Amino acid sequence: MTFTYDNVYLNATSTITGPYEAQGPFNKLYDKSYNDLYMGMKTWEQAESKILVESVDFVLNKVGKEKNNIDIHISGDLLNQIVATNYASVAIGIPLIGIYSACSTSVLGLILGSNMISSKQIKNCIVSTSSHNNGSEKQFRQPVEYGGPKRKTATFTVTGAASAYLSNDKGLIRVESATIGKTIDLGITDSSHMGAVMAPSAASTIYQHLKDTNRDISYYDLILTGDLGIYGKKILKEYMQVEYHINLPNYDDTACMIYDLERQPVFAGGSGPACMPLVVYSYILARMRKGELKRVLLVATGALLSQTMVNQKKSIPSISHAISLEVGNDLS
Repeated sequence: MTFTYDNVYLNATSTITGPYEAQGPFNKLYDKSYNDLYMGMKTWEQAESKILVESVDFVLNKVGKEKNNIDIHISGDLLNQIVATNYASVAIGIPLIGIYSACSTSVLGLILGSNMISSKQIKNCIVSTSSHNNGSEKQFRQPVEYGGPKRKTATFTVTGAASAYLSNDKGLIRVESATIGKTIDLGITDSSHMGAVMAPSAASTIYQHLKDTNRDISYYDLILTGDLGIYGKKILKEYMQVEYHINLPNYDDTACMIYDLERQPVFAGGSGPACMPLVVYSYILARMRKGELKRVLLVATGALLSQTMVNQKKSIPSISHAISLEVGNDLS
């Protein structure tokens, strides 16, 4: 299912990171970074809620609005019952739509907000997401203190929070269209290879978006997936050729961009709901504002991983959602 918009704009964004992300290539572009994973709090979960609140405060300051000027807050995270979002929402105090779509949460939130603005149900909203490396490791894999070895195909969950302000106020960056993806399950059971799990759903969504919009792949200056990592990125390119006969010439994966893969010990790259928005809201939007990129397709990738189902020897489904950002021509 693909939607098109003519009155939705991405007016401002904010990015807050942990220490590993601050050592990456975009460290000077983030709004704020912490040098420890506790961030002055007692637990990792509380730290994640803290930076989620701060990301909303940053974006409010950028657009010069108070909380009571915002119609809806749409947010989600990786933790069970999206607790980082739920606890943060108490302090944020904006009507909340809590969502979960694993690591594709950021784009799903943008789509929901864009649909509500486009249909004139609301005039604006803030869309947020967050993730925390240690909180996610503890929940989905094993206690961090255990220090178990990882396979080279594993990814490193990003610690950070990001927020975006969407509205019907004309701005430079326009939300042009979006595609809701299908849940795909090719029978992969390896929870240490999320790139292989998610690549088929990313391919399906890219293909559906191009089909629905009647576009060639060359329409976009850049196509970005969320967190396939170096191995999943390769799988996607091969899968697109074999399954859909489409080459991806202008393509990258934000998991391969957020860290210095040669210097930092992050295995196959980044992962987590915050991975894509941290890269897009800092580096990609900066390039769009400079005129280096005019049309960008964001394809957020989500592995719908459940430890309960993995322990029952079930395979891991995935879902990917896409949203098209364009530099607007009519700013009158």
